[in-house]
Order: sequence, then structure tokens, then C-alpha cells
Amino acid sequence: MNLVDWRDAPLSDAKRVLVIGCSGAGKSTFSAALAQALGLPHIPMDRDFFWLPGWKLRDRAAIRRMMAEAAAGERWIMDGNSAGTLDIRLPRTDLVVWFRLSRWLCLSRVVRRWWRHAGTVRPGMAAGCPEKIDLEFLRYIWNFEKNETPEITGQIEMHRPDVPVVVLRHYADADALLARLKTPV
Repeated sequence: MNLVDWRDAPLSDAKRVLVIGCSGAGKSTFSAALAQALGLPHIPMDRDFFWLPGWKLRDRAAIRRMMAEAAAGERWIMDGNSAGTLDIRLPRTDLVVWFRLSRWLCLSRVVRRWWRHAGTVRPGMAAGCPEKIDLEFLRYIWNFEKNETPEITGQIEMHRPDVPVVVLRHYADADALLARLKTPV
């Protein structure tokens, strides 16, 4: 994997950026800010591909078709997980930003998000999908590094071993990366 320090992230050349990481890591918030800073369209996968009203998961074939259409675009920032669809997104990606924060931090952010948006649809989520939390979702977050990271790493190695991958382990690094875009070089 082509790991790149966030200070050396090739942002000025990136036209298609994939932001991945555990639920609650801040992918959507970061992606929206990055999209604004770079003047790229922001595509939240949960909102645009996965969920229909009532938390009904869209048909897998439809998800893959819609994702392929979006990935074929010339410019985008796409945030979300789904290691099983990296084969569609990675070949078109110029840069991967991977949030790898502690499980405790991700869990606490998901609980705060649920508390803040309970009973309502949060920004960036599909219409008709009010914020919810359950034991299955909490387990997914707790086991994300163990269960998802090997597949993500394998998909990167298989489909784009040359793509620059910036791993962010602290919010301070994400904030500094965004601040770098606002500072003239």
C-alpha cells in the first residue's frame, strides 16, 4: 500500500477522492469540508446509494450500478465504507483518505450523533432514515478494525496498490490537512 503522510497528500492533483473509515469517524463531515475546499462534488454513499426510506437497503445490483455511474464522473469526493464495492471505486480514485480512529472515539461520536439527531434525519443521510442506534451497529463499530481493515487493505492492494493512501489517526491531523488547503503555498 502506498502510504503517504497527510502533510504530503497530493490534494492539488486529486480530482477523485475516496474517504473511508469506521462509522462515527467523521468521514461525511470531513468530506463535505474537503469538497468545498477543493471545489469537488461530495457524494455521501449512505445517502446516495445504500438507503431507501425506512432504512430499507437498496438492491445490491442497483447500488453497484449507481456507484459505477458516480465513479465514472471526472470529479468527486465519495465517502463511505463498503469494502465490497471498492472494486468499483478504487480504479477511478486519485487519493484515499482513511480515518483510523479508536473504537472508543467512534462509538462516542455515534452515540452523541444519535442523541443530537434522535428521531430526525441527520444531514447527509437518505430521506426517511431517522437517526437510530442498535446493538448490531455498535458491534460493527467495535469490531471494525478487526473485521473490515483486512478486506479494505486487500482491496487496495488488488485494485490500486499505487494510489496514495493518507491514514488519519487523529482529528487534529484532519483539521490540519483542511487548514493546509486554506493557506496559500
